[in-house]
Amino acid sequence: MPADTLLTAVRSHLDLAPTHRVLMEPIQKGASGRTIIRISPDDYPSFIGIHYTLERSDNANFLPVAEFLKEAGLNIPDVLYDNTRRQVALIEDLGDQDLLSLKDAPFKEREPYYRSAFEQLDKLLYTRPPKDFDLQPIFDEPLYRWEQEYFFEHFIETHLGKDSSALSENPILQGLAKRIGATAPHMVHRDFQSQNLMLNSGTTYLIDFQGLRMGRQEYDLASLLYDPYMNHSPEDRRKLLELWEEVCEEEPIEPILKDCAAQRLMQALGAFSNIGHNENDKWYLAQIPTAIAYHYRASKGLEFIPPDSSMTRSENFFQMCFGSLPSEKVISSYIP
Repeated sequence: MPADTLLTAVRSHLDLAPTHRVLMEPIQKGASGRTIIRISPDDYPSFIGIHYTLERSDNANFLPVAEFLKEAGLNIPDVLYDNTRRQVALIEDLGDQDLLSLKDAPFKEREPYYRSAFEQLDKLLYTRPPKDFDLQPIFDEPLYRWEQEYFFEHFIETHLGKDSSALSENPILQGLAKRIGATAPHMVHRDFQSQNLMLNSGTTYLIDFQGLRMGRQEYDLASLLYDPYMNHSPEDRRKLLELWEEVCEEEPIEPILKDCAAQRLMQALGAFSNIGHNENDKWYLAQIPTAIAYHYRASKGLEFIPPDSSMTRSENFFQMCFGSLPSEKVISSYIP
């Protein structure tokens, strides 16, 4: 069992007696296919224990990527112990506060952490790995097409119950993948969003970085600017873009940024649907109408309308998109 393996790891790391009390608290963090547990031995600081399988190829990259990023000077938690044979690691406990926890805070309170996140992203983009470093496959046109197929399979077919065959051959989506996959000049995190940015002592730390690869910088930037968990208003997104330009001293290529935002939101909707239905995680299903509505209103420069707990999921979808409800017949015909 993963918990037993992690308990053995912490006892070995600290040379604890079998009777030494150790508290273990499971942590549900994203959907990386790993078991993550906060481990708190009496009289010692707590650790975050990670047990991973090799079903996902990127999990094996966590430890070498962590070493590489630490040497490059990026803010990541320290790896305190690892055992690749048992597929476990103990890392520094940065606490429970991630950027998502500040979702409802004033922008002034969030701004220093976004600045810190952008500083890390800027540093990451211009970091170069050694020639023999084993990164994940490059972010190219086939991988963007794979993300689109993931969206078709899980969101269009599983969640909406619709046939996606026409979309799969859609020349607009094919062109989108071709444009943003034409070049991959920078190192990218690939999941640069509020749940993967931990806040500790006034600084932002990166986690879940095992998917590191070469790609377009605009993909990571779009992942944060159009983060469906945060639901930025157009004004806040404008401030964030200005902050990014101040930190990196350059403007993103706007058409490419918008292309990357559309691509990223398709990937997110595919992930929400996959995790929600196949892992029965209702929290992710609850994000879907918000993500769709956010994308719709953000693309038109409209203020975001928050969900109303008194409404059904279908009612919320129309209210958040359009600011009003259509007839009952229309509402009942569509389940977002």
